[in-house]
Amino acid sequence: MISPNMVSLTIDGKTVEVPEGSTVLEAAQKLGIEIPTLCYHKALMPYGACRLCLVEIVFSWGSQIQASCVYPAQEGMEVKTDTERVLRTRKIMMELLLARCPEVPSIQEMAAQMGIKETRFPKKNEDCILCGLCARVCAERMGVGAINFANRGTEKKIAPAYDRQSPRCMACGACEVVCPTQCVDLSTVSMRPSRPIPSEFDEGLMGRPSIFMPFAQAVPHKPVIDKDTCVRLQTGGCGACEAVCDADAIMFDQVDTTEEIEVGTIIVATGFELFDATQIARYGYGRLKNVLNALEFERLSHASGPTSGEVLTAEGKVPQSVAIIHCVGSRDENYQEYCSRVCCMYSLKFAHLVLEKTGAEVYNFYIDMRTPGKGYEEFYKRLLHEGVHFIRGKCAEVTDVAESPEEEGKLVVIGEDTLLGVTRRVPVDMVILSGGLKPRSDVDEVARTFSLSCAQGDFFLEKHPKLAPVEAASDGIYLAGACQGPKDIPDSVAQGAAAAACALALMDKGSVTLEPITSWIDPDRCSGCQTCLASCPYGAIEFDEEKKVSVVIEELCKGCGTCVATCPAGVAQQKGFADAQIYSELEGILA
Repeated sequence: MISPNMVSLTIDGKTVEVPEGSTVLEAAQKLGIEIPTLCYHKALMPYGACRLCLVEIVFSWGSQIQASCVYPAQEGMEVKTDTERVLRTRKIMMELLLARCPEVPSIQEMAAQMGIKETRFPKKNEDCILCGLCARVCAERMGVGAINFANRGTEKKIAPAYDRQSPRCMACGACEVVCPTQCVDLSTVSMRPSRPIPSEFDEGLMGRPSIFMPFAQAVPHKPVIDKDTCVRLQTGGCGACEAVCDADAIMFDQVDTTEEIEVGTIIVATGFELFDATQIARYGYGRLKNVLNALEFERLSHASGPTSGEVLTAEGKVPQSVAIIHCVGSRDENYQEYCSRVCCMYSLKFAHLVLEKTGAEVYNFYIDMRTPGKGYEEFYKRLLHEGVHFIRGKCAEVTDVAESPEEEGKLVVIGEDTLLGVTRRVPVDMVILSGGLKPRSDVDEVARTFSLSCAQGDFFLEKHPKLAPVEAASDGIYLAGACQGPKDIPDSVAQGAAAAACALALMDKGSVTLEPITSWIDPDRCSGCQTCLASCPYGAIEFDEEKKVSVVIEELCKGCGTCVATCPAGVAQQKGFADAQIYSELEGILA
């Protein structure tokens, strides 16, 4: 690649080198000098519409005011960006924009930053500043041109052809994103409906772009491109991210790869999935607004969530009353018979957050309150004193059908109160369903891959619940976290540390202790039927293609004897359990 010629210029007394063909604005940005602009975008050709980026170019014969976004950088050029003449001219341009769009927040904010509170020019009450960003991104990047300038003079505007919804528009939303005044309405441009991309991390409560950071603590901490929604990968257009990336880190030709590595120890920590509350239709999840599951409320209440930590209803209002339903899907013979352990405590946490953030009336519908951890019971008692309402009884239904005036426009939680012996109807603004924990949907595939056994509820089974709580039946495989069973964060952290210690101990040992009793197969009598291969739970038998016989791998064999019982010819045996050996033991006992 041929390096571009460089030109040197001085801006506000600072010298900078930029590639030939760069603009004065780009040179100033390289120095960190801020020049206001509304019509400039690095991925688009400069247009010079807003005239806010004016600077003073010094010549031998004097100086001249020019738009820095379109003026090319030249060798030896001297530029001033903060002279009285420049600032005065920019303010005039800002007043003109404020006169055209006096009600647009972004224009008001920029004017305030320049010290302009009111404009001296007649106001037009428009919302578009005619910067052309939307038209340029549609034509230059998307290659569609569904929106463009129309009319001339004072009637000039941005519109699709014939002022009708365009069949060419892809509904990509690029025009809405780049618009500095947020005045572009995609529904008036495209015949296709808008298709926002739901954010997986935010449980679909907000959208995300096609290039995004999976979550704040992602490892590696780098953005990824969604190939299913990226316009460049789907149509060959756009590529704006490549144009704005100074590190040249965008590579559209990358493909997904699978890398196989050989390891001696494996820690299985596949986590859990939240119970799908749509299975219990009477709770209205997915059908009634303001009925949230636990993960949705967790994101809603988080500072980095869609509402910046504010607890708001779907209508954007602060709830006055909230119901939290415990054990959704857990301790239920129709769904999950086991207790998920964490539901009670995170429901109490939700109650505390709602009370702290909104001051709303909080109702907790619970079956039994289980608070076995350190400090858990004390937290429960704290909420009792804070005024949270606890109703002991199973919730029967969540409905929006009102039977009294106070229930109008509310969600009504119907449930039994076993302490009072009555059925209650509680009108609330928001319902939080505390779903139970269940294994991931690919648990069967993982179990087959690592030869793991499953216990109640399809959680992975450990070697021994007390003596080997983090070890799987196969040596070198360890379990950590909720893949073994429902558990909260302290237990998961402790088990993860234990699994890591066991893995390190095995690797540091440098040798493997074999079982004294293993199976073996007589090669002279084996017919090669391979029945034993399918029956071995540890994958300790392989088939010798050359000799056409099955062979036991002693390092993997645990001497369980399954292959001995399965072999139709009786050629698989366990060491120490041959007929002659057993007869000798009996003779010794009877002698």
